[in-house]
Amino acid sequence: MATTSSTSYFQRIHDFVAENKKAVVIGTAAAALAVGGVVYYASTSRGPGGDLEKGKARDKKKSSKKRKTVNDAHGPLLEEIKPKVVDEEDALSAEEIAGMSVEDRAKLAGTLKTRGNTLYQNRKFQQAVDMYTRAIQVATKSEPVYYSNRAACYMNMTPPKYESAVQDCDEALRADASYVKALNRRANALEALSRNEEALRDFTAATILDKFQNELAAQAVERVLKKIATEKAAVILTTREPRLPSFTFVSAYFAAFRVRPLPALPENPSTGDNTLILALQALQAADYAHAVSLVNEAMEQGISWEIGKAEALNLRGTFKFLMGDVSGAKDDLYESVKIFPSLTQSWVKIASVHMEQGEGAKAFECFEEAIKHNPQDPDIYYHRGQVLFITNEFKEAADNYTKSSELDDTFVFSHIQLAVALYKMGELARSMATFRRTMTNFPQRSEPQNYYGELLLDQQRFMDAVDKFDRAVELERVKPPPMNVLPLVNKGLAIYQWKQDITAAERCCDEALRIDPECEPAVATLAQLSLQQGKIDRAVEMFKRQAELARSEPELINALTYQFASTSQLEFTRNYPEMAEQLAQIARSMAM
Repeated sequence: MATTSSTSYFQRIHDFVAENKKAVVIGTAAAALAVGGVVYYASTSRGPGGDLEKGKARDKKKSSKKRKTVNDAHGPLLEEIKPKVVDEEDALSAEEIAGMSVEDRAKLAGTLKTRGNTLYQNRKFQQAVDMYTRAIQVATKSEPVYYSNRAACYMNMTPPKYESAVQDCDEALRADASYVKALNRRANALEALSRNEEALRDFTAATILDKFQNELAAQAVERVLKKIATEKAAVILTTREPRLPSFTFVSAYFAAFRVRPLPALPENPSTGDNTLILALQALQAADYAHAVSLVNEAMEQGISWEIGKAEALNLRGTFKFLMGDVSGAKDDLYESVKIFPSLTQSWVKIASVHMEQGEGAKAFECFEEAIKHNPQDPDIYYHRGQVLFITNEFKEAADNYTKSSELDDTFVFSHIQLAVALYKMGELARSMATFRRTMTNFPQRSEPQNYYGELLLDQQRFMDAVDKFDRAVELERVKPPPMNVLPLVNKGLAIYQWKQDITAAERCCDEALRIDPECEPAVATLAQLSLQQGKIDRAVEMFKRQAELARSEPELINALTYQFASTSQLEFTRNYPEMAEQLAQIARSMAM
């Protein structure tokens, strides 16, 4: 398990976005707008409902009396236009309609629409459809309300005629592209047809055109986004080739374990035995790609001694875990302890797998099993502290970090995490003192500088935080490559929060990606900075890249949520270019 500070990086990006926007659904839409990020949160799940909008009627002649509604999941309010009462005619032929005056045709169409509304309210949907159809035939011009109301009938039929509803809303929106009720109705029909990306387009447009006042539309955006991201994540996870995460991520994971000596080879080692040693040496050299291929090769060649088999399964299971094959990792790691029960590192890693699957109780059972075999292994207590930390048991986490350091005080991360836990407990003075002592005791390590900078940033001591990040970068540059680029990304985030200097922040992230092209935090930060500037095209590309790099299902869903949220907003600005400046004004008022 990597350090808590590094694994919580995406939470800090989330906080960064939250602090720089007031609009939960949409913050920017014009390319020139440089406030508030475009963020949708897929946090609400509601079943598909009808358009229950209760805004002003589209016609100035609307009655001020309260309108009746149909008490149905798809029972939206209909548009009311009350014309002068004229005699109702039976269905007219095309010749008869052509012979009527423009005024008479308009009056008759209005009367037919009113009849349709009454039938709709009485749940006589097919008869209402007939009336709206006659109104459409009689009208002298395309009236979007007639099509929209007929679509409402199709939505409420048993079974619903969603395709017909979509077609009618298409007609209504051809006549009036900003017709919010038609957008909402079409969105609901599209969602029912599982055409979720089109539904998201319409719900997004309706939300913006309604100036973010329609809570149901905003919730629909969240609901559909969640569907899209979850469904696409499931497909991606089952079809993509396994791959290692970024060097930054993998090195952080392995750095969280103390270095152990290589296992002693048997007197007459097999080819597979020797290949295993090469794999472990590649791991020590941070040559992770070769370590993966070599350990797989060693397993295929066959390993002759029990400890070697357990170590190989441990290593292969670890790489499976890092590449997202959680069940395969669990199988290998359990097989490892079955062969060699006292290999406590395998027990610790099994605990990490259980935590990944949300099985906290089983994780703690693994720690207890590891302690039975070797109560003097400091890694057990460090990683149990990590699990306690992420479950907000900070006092117990601190106790475990302390125990780990008592058994081996040369492991820098036990000291760092103790300081962070103390900070979370509100013991600021002890936390800062622990950090200062750690920086003194480990003067050539960048990690204490970097994570101390994070705590300073949390306190909004921006200048001090940037100073620590700079020092961490200096230490990273003088050590053998490859370089840990997290201090660069942290520096960029700090500069933006401090000075709102987006250009400088982007330079830091760009440099991090030049060094580690697959650094997920750098990609995520650049995506958010692009949103802050209204550079939606670039943000979409960054979110796509973030989705490619995502290791776990939650990370992938998060990246896809941002990607499709940004894409839908980009489509809105293209479909409604005249709204850009008006939307900019709304976003500015939200950001104040």
